[in-house]
Amino acid sequence: MLFKPKSTPIYLARIIFLQNSQRNLSTKSSHYSRKNIDDDDKDQKTRDTKEDQQDHLYLYKSKGQHLLTNTRILDAIVRRSNIRPTDTVLEIGPGTGNLTVKLLEAAKKVVAIEIDKRMVDILHKRVSEKGLQDRIHVICKDAMKAEFPQFDLVVANIPYGISSPLVAKLVYGGNPFRSATLLLQKEFARRLLAKPGDSEFNRLAVNVKLVADVEFVMDVSKREFLPCPKVDSSVVIIRPKAEVPDVNLDEWWAFTRTCFSKKNKTLGATFKQKKKVIELLRLAKTTSTNRENTIIGKNHECGDDYDGSHEEEDTDGDVGFASSCSVVEMTLFKENIVGILKTGGFEDKRPSKLSNEELLHLLSLFNQAGIYFHDHVNPKDSDNVSFAAAYSS
Repeated sequence: MLFKPKSTPIYLARIIFLQNSQRNLSTKSSHYSRKNIDDDDKDQKTRDTKEDQQDHLYLYKSKGQHLLTNTRILDAIVRRSNIRPTDTVLEIGPGTGNLTVKLLEAAKKVVAIEIDKRMVDILHKRVSEKGLQDRIHVICKDAMKAEFPQFDLVVANIPYGISSPLVAKLVYGGNPFRSATLLLQKEFARRLLAKPGDSEFNRLAVNVKLVADVEFVMDVSKREFLPCPKVDSSVVIIRPKAEVPDVNLDEWWAFTRTCFSKKNKTLGATFKQKKKVIELLRLAKTTSTNRENTIIGKNHECGDDYDGSHEEEDTDGDVGFASSCSVVEMTLFKENIVGILKTGGFEDKRPSKLSNEELLHLLSLFNQAGIYFHDHVNPKDSDNVSFAAAYSS
C-alpha cells in the first residue's frame, strides 16, 4: 500500500509521541505509585473513621434521624430566622447539635427537645466544649407529648414522621411565637404552600392558613444529610397571623374534615350522602337548644328506610338512630342542606378550589341554619396536644 507524502509527517509524529509517553511513564512510575499508595491509605483511614463513628452512633432512618451537615445551609437557616439576642429558640430534634450550636451563638437561650438519650448526651458534651452550656435547656421527651415552655421562635429540622401533627401543635398551641423556620420533607412543604386549585391543595394547608402564613425559603438536596434520606427537603417559615377569623375551631376542624374527605368531589355529592345526612341530623338534634324551633320535623311516624341505595352505607352507630327517624324527617333535613348549598352557590363547587374565606362563609351558613359538624353538647378534649396527636390531613 502506498502512502501519500503528506501523511508521513503525521505518522512519524504519532510514533514519537508514543515513545516519549512511554519514557515519561517509566521515569515517573515510582513517584506515581508512591502517591497512589499514600492516597489509598488516606481514603482507607477516612472510611475507617466514618465506620467507627457509625459504630458509636447508629442513626435510625425510621425515626427521622437525618443530620444536616452542610454549614452553608445551616448558616442560611439561622440568618433567615431573624433571631434576636433576646430570643428563646425552640428546637425540635436537635440530633448531635449541628444547628443547635449556631442557634446558641445567635440567641439568648435554646430549648431543645430530643427523644433519643444518646443524642442528648452528645449534645450536652458538644455544647459544654463550646462553653455554651448555661444557655441551653434540653428536654429528653417525645415532642408530641412534651409541654412546650414559652419561646419566641422555632428553628428546627423536623423528623419527617411527625411533621403534620407537629405543625398543627405549633400553630394551634397555646404558646404565642413570632415565627417557625422548619426544614421539612419537600413534598410536605409543597402541601403547606399549596393554594386553592393546586393539585397539592389539601386540608392541612386550609387548617394551617386559617391561623398562619407560610413562606418558602429554599430547597435542600437529600445529599446534604447523613444518612442520606430518600427525598429532598425544603425550608419554610410559618408566621402566626395577628388576627384570625372568629370561628369555633372544633367546628372548623370537623367541617374541613368533611369537605376534604373527597376534596375533588362536589360539595353537593358529599353532603347528599346518606351517611353524612344521618350524621348531621343527629348532631343537629343533640346541639339544638330549642327543640320547638329546631329545623327538623317532629312527631313523624318511622317509616321505610331513607332512599339512599346508591350512597354510602350506614355505620353501625348510625343504624339505631336512622331507624328512629322517618323518611319525611330525613328528606326535609336533606333538602335543607341542599338549599344551603344552592343559596351560597356551593352545590357544584369542589373543596380543592375553595379559599378559606369561601369555606368560612359556607360553614357560617350551615351554623346559622342549625347544622353543626361538632358535638357541642359532649365536646371532645381539643387542646393542642390532643388535637395534634389525632390530626390527619
